Amino acid sequence: MFDYEILRIIWWVFIGVVAIAFTLTEGFDFGVGTLLPFLGKNDVERRVIINTVGTTWEGNQVWLVLLGGAIFAIWPAVYATLFSGLYVAMMLVLFSLFFRPAGFDYRSKLEHPAWRSAWDYCLFLGGTLPPILLGVLVGNLLLGLPFHLDQDLRTFYTGTFWALLSPFALLCGVIGLILTTFHGALFLKWRTEGVIHERARKAAHCLGLLLIMALCIATLWVLSGLTRPEILTIAGHGSPSNPLQKTVLQVGPGWWPHFQANPWMLTAPILGFLGICSAWVLGRGKGTASAFYANSIGIIGVLLTLGFGLFPFLLISSTSPNSSLTLWDSTSSEMTMLIAFWITVVFLPIVLLYTRWVYKIIWGPVTEKAILDDRHTLY
Repeated sequence: MFDYEILRIIWWVFIGVVAIAFTLTEGFDFGVGTLLPFLGKNDVERRVIINTVGTTWEGNQVWLVLLGGAIFAIWPAVYATLFSGLYVAMMLVLFSLFFRPAGFDYRSKLEHPAWRSAWDYCLFLGGTLPPILLGVLVGNLLLGLPFHLDQDLRTFYTGTFWALLSPFALLCGVIGLILTTFHGALFLKWRTEGVIHERARKAAHCLGLLLIMALCIATLWVLSGLTRPEILTIAGHGSPSNPLQKTVLQVGPGWWPHFQANPWMLTAPILGFLGICSAWVLGRGKGTASAFYANSIGIIGVLLTLGFGLFPFLLISSTSPNSSLTLWDSTSSEMTMLIAFWITVVFLPIVLLYTRWVYKIIWGPVTEKAILDDRHTLY
């Protein structure tokens, strides 16, 4: 039904959809955790903030598990390179995520102020560290990672954890944090009332401006200062995966020429900036749902810009360009991709519809009155 080349493109789209779903849903979860100590001035206010995501945070986090599983099944070489070469960074992401379930589940076990305050800061760490670390990862995907393949296609990573913390990667980490915190502020503005609503509005005003400025700096940096490899020769797109059967040249700044050669890709950064700028403007006023949806569109634009900018590369090697992993030479077998395709076609729409139904059922403002009336089942 589908040839190998089409399946590779389809799975690039599928994994992109999962990455977008993770960023949109877990993004405001992270943001709510980051804002918790600042927008909640007492226990009741903090419980209001926590319970805006109390019924959905577990489901949102599953998107990250699904993303990792999809990469393992469809792009095994990418999975092997990332999770072995970046082992320390990945472990930091994992351990920072441990703060979240513990914070949600144990915070309300005791009413002692010190107990609850400690778990509040655990939720803060669980919402702050992952977007920073994942942002640093994105920055290094754009810069390229120091790895090479031998003739047996074994991956050798030659970098260190500290080498990942370059100025551009740290900027991407800051953008990741501001992006999720802005998303969380707009979410809280939508789901709360009164004093928390007003604090979230003020936070969104400041964060939106910072995000726009940071994205402008990063965009100029990418277009003027980062090199982008170009594929000179490659085996047929329908051939079995072998990353070494290509010739790649590390050229000068090539991100803008890449978009110029594919003008339709420019819709992604335009969508990103327009969405986030619109969210900032709407978030300053009375806009709630409109601001949140505008920012969601902006986030989709940012992620599409990353995907389009890297295409067809999945992982760029900074030390051995020919070892770079692309969409055409680092995928699983055709049979594996076809079986996984049919499983996804059946179950992904069910998951998306169920997620939409859950949000519809639980939607509505979280108020202090509701928190005070229900001290046992709510967080």
